Amino acid sequence: MKLLTPSRLVAGAAVALAALGFTVAYTGAGASAAPTAAARKACVHGTALLERNKRNVVAYYTRAFNDKEPEDAVERYVGFDEPGQDLDGSGEPHLYIQHNPLARSGAPAFIEFVRSFTTAFPDVHIDIRRVVAECDLVVTHALATGAVPVYTALGSKVVDIFRLDEHGKIVEHWDVLAAISPTSANGNPEV
Repeated sequence: MKLLTPSRLVAGAAVALAALGFTVAYTGAGASAAPTAAARKACVHGTALLERNKRNVVAYYTRAFNDKEPEDAVERYVGFDEPGQDLDGSGEPHLYIQHNPLARSGAPAFIEFVRSFTTAFPDVHIDIRRVVAECDLVVTHALATGAVPVYTALGSKVVDIFRLDEHGKIVEHWDVLAAISPTSANGNPEV
């Protein structure tokens, strides 16, 4: 029996290329073979710490937007730079890295944004429907209403992703937002 037949060579090459492609894609996506010490430290395991992180994120968003108290939300739930750092460029000790292209990083910028938004739209309300936590990330799925035309009359569906530090404090934020559709081919709610 021949070990190196043409079909076996092709199959072997295909497996090698697939493995190489996966490695390149995984590495290119920002993955690291060895997470940083801070990332390992902040990655929580166990239900109690994951539930703490979920509670902190929900309380932060509720306090800032629904209660219109962003200063208190930041004071209670936003983390801090390490001494000598200013990772968000805000010039103050809280650490809040923002990935929304319409907002600046930093706790003062968050407070300013919430203040101006809730003043312009006093009926704004964020109804968080789902919360998922893994490692140092918490994801919320919400219905945002009360800010027409920013949110449509039906509201907008919002997914927020928060990264928390080892103390359960928020240090980074990403979000996506889209209008609720007026019709549905399947009859299921979007949020």
